[in-house]
Amino acid sequence: MGISEIFGSNVFSESVMRQRLPEMAFREVKQVLDHGGQISLQTADVVAKSMMEWAVEKGATHFTHWFQPLTGITAEKHDSFITYPREGKTILRLTGRQLIMGEPDASSFPTGGLRATHYARGYTAWDITSPAFIKEMSAGKILCIPTVFVSYNGESLDNKTPLLHSMEALSKQAIRIVRLFGNRDAIRVIPSVGPEQEYFIVDKEMYLKRRDLIYTGRTLFGAPAPKGQELEDQYFGVIRERIGDFMRDLNLELWKLGIPATTQHNEVAPAQHELAPIYTTCNVAVDQNQLTMETMKRVATQHGLVCLLHEKPFAGVNGSGKHNNWSISTDRGENLLDPGDTPNENLQFLLVLSCIMKAVDEHAALLRQSAANVGNDERLGADEAPPAIISIFLGSQLEDVVNQIYEHGSAEACIAGGQLITGVSTLPVLDKDATDRNRTSPFAFTGNKFEFRSVGSSDSIANANTVLNTIVADAFSQAADVLEQAEDFSKALNDVIAQNIRDHIRIIFNGDGYSQAWVEEAARRGLPNHSCMVDAVPALTSEKTVALFDKYKIFTRTELESRAEVMYETYTKIKSIEARTMVHMAGKHYVPAVVRFIARMSDSVNKARMACPDADTGVQQDLIRRSSALLTEAYGELNALNRAVEQLGTMSDVPEMAHFCRDAVVPHMKRLRAAVDSLELIVDKDLWPVPTYGDLMFEV
Repeated sequence: MGISEIFGSNVFSESVMRQRLPEMAFREVKQVLDHGGQISLQTADVVAKSMMEWAVEKGATHFTHWFQPLTGITAEKHDSFITYPREGKTILRLTGRQLIMGEPDASSFPTGGLRATHYARGYTAWDITSPAFIKEMSAGKILCIPTVFVSYNGESLDNKTPLLHSMEALSKQAIRIVRLFGNRDAIRVIPSVGPEQEYFIVDKEMYLKRRDLIYTGRTLFGAPAPKGQELEDQYFGVIRERIGDFMRDLNLELWKLGIPATTQHNEVAPAQHELAPIYTTCNVAVDQNQLTMETMKRVATQHGLVCLLHEKPFAGVNGSGKHNNWSISTDRGENLLDPGDTPNENLQFLLVLSCIMKAVDEHAALLRQSAANVGNDERLGADEAPPAIISIFLGSQLEDVVNQIYEHGSAEACIAGGQLITGVSTLPVLDKDATDRNRTSPFAFTGNKFEFRSVGSSDSIANANTVLNTIVADAFSQAADVLEQAEDFSKALNDVIAQNIRDHIRIIFNGDGYSQAWVEEAARRGLPNHSCMVDAVPALTSEKTVALFDKYKIFTRTELESRAEVMYETYTKIKSIEARTMVHMAGKHYVPAVVRFIARMSDSVNKARMACPDADTGVQQDLIRRSSALLTEAYGELNALNRAVEQLGTMSDVPEMAHFCRDAVVPHMKRLRAAVDSLELIVDKDLWPVPTYGDLMFEV
């Protein structure tokens, strides 16, 4: 089959519903998809029956409410279509009630104290705007129904519920903006996202010999390989055969699920690659990205490979991010972030841009928090990852327009893109963009969208987009409040744009985000710099954040406090697992290997002296001295780290435990690693107990 036949073949899409549902039922579903609301239970029964018949025809035996709890991954409980058997036979059935609502156990997922363990009830509710799909698994073909997940009391226990609320808030406030400019046709404004996904691929046999990769997803030890990414020959290089086979099958599986994966290439670091889809509606993009990550792991295993989604699986080379390309458009197709050829004259765009500047500046700490996870702490700030300081890159054209407005209240001209002439007569003249790109910016304008580059590769993009949608909605609301009451609209519009730019121009930075000069300049500007996840969490429960989310009914104070608790708890658990893994590997693998090496060198000295009393054994003795000193250092740090982990076990206050991990556990982890990595460069290869960086990154 060709791509057109494969694409979406496992999706109960709108076109499939149009074909299979009775006209009245489809019309009701279509009304809800386009305008919101709920379908009747009678129509839900019709949809459920049609959905089940479609799934069974494709070989599905079970269905599940597929949701996204606060674990960062997805959850599913499979139920078969079988009903109570009579006379040895059964009838397959999926009812409207089963489609609309499920009841998974809510006590075993992270809740941050929202649910006591002995209160188990939770509910899943069908997200009709995200199509159902069939997942082909070793357990069989499963009909997956995207849902939200809430507690018995209605608190959101997932990443999807607040995202949907934020999309509605953004649409409501953005419609007020477009109405001011005479647009009466648009009904909704829709945030769209295209998440570029970076990842590493390693050989499965190598992976299984590394306890750190198995338990934590990253290498906790490892000296640099003789060759890394210095030659920049991996980036966009020829894709190796084994990786190509994986990518081919990955594309087929993603296309079946209706995921428009289009771009694949080698990334900068050895063994690193990237996949990029076409952008789609925000909540669908979130679902599809979770499916992409699951599918990557599953397909890699089928090829004897392992897909690593950790933000920094290897020290010293590029980490992996998830570039969140975010834009907003009306349901009529007008992109509100399209500046046009003369952005200085496009007042609607300038208002939208100035509101985004205001939103990002006022809520920079919250936006940073939305991309905070444990692995991202290892990634942010170098190797093409943006710094923890949130700033906006506009490029030379828009920066010039903004500076004109800042200085004069309006912009009379703008920089044109021009043409790029190569000087070769047979090559075409290229239309050149009006601005370059900045790979060190966390929030960069890239033509008709903003690229939020801070999101980590293993993370759900739901949180980042919930925050983006909400803070921009609030800025739109404040602008609309003024402009809707203005007697002189043109003057008020210019005043709002100019005021937003003057008040928030500090957030614009087009330079090198890695430089120490920027760190110092950002501090002078008053921009927050939260390099550690633990430092980023408090932004979630600040009074400003609580008021913001309460205003648009995204989160309650209790829900925000619970999420902060989950983040602290997650940080503590992951660091504790990493520390215990290091203790295990150092004690069971590295220390014995070094002891054997020292014994080998000592035996070499003794044998040399027996054979020739005057033999020069200085090299062996030097190796013994150096390795013995490092062994003593490593053993001391191993014991210190073990004591810190034991002390952590006596603590009960969750934020205190997270801070203890940051301040006491992590420093010992770093020092233990430094000693062991130095030993790796001394000890004989045949004695070293695990595959090295060279083995992992180059032997695929």
